[in-house]
Amino acid sequence: MLSVRRENYVLASIITGADSFWIIRKHMIPSFTSYIIVSLTMSIPGMILGETSLSFLGLGLAPPVISWGVLLKDVQNLEAIAIMPWLLIPALFVIATVVLFNFLGDGLRDAADPYKMEEV
Repeated sequence: MLSVRRENYVLASIITGADSFWIIRKHMIPSFTSYIIVSLTMSIPGMILGETSLSFLGLGLAPPVISWGVLLKDVQNLEAIAIMPWLLIPALFVIATVVLFNFLGDGLRDAADPYKMEEV
């Protein structure tokens, strides 16, 4: 928000005598929403990967609880992968979820940016 308040359109509103609440509502919040969206959509995959990796290592959730990390803990043995390759299916869901949130965040950021320059 500190860098947004130094933009030319915010300074122009200040010079013209606009109210501070109006400047924040009309200029600063719409230009800052893309940063909030990116931060939220990037933190969700980080939390998913953190929980999955901790549970995979045995430091997270315990086996009665179902999570992707607990399900992937069974795949630590290479013999189990050779006999039962379907145990790797939770890894596909983890990868798909992380990629989905990254694409969703990128799309929402592009849609929420009110001052996006159009390509010519």
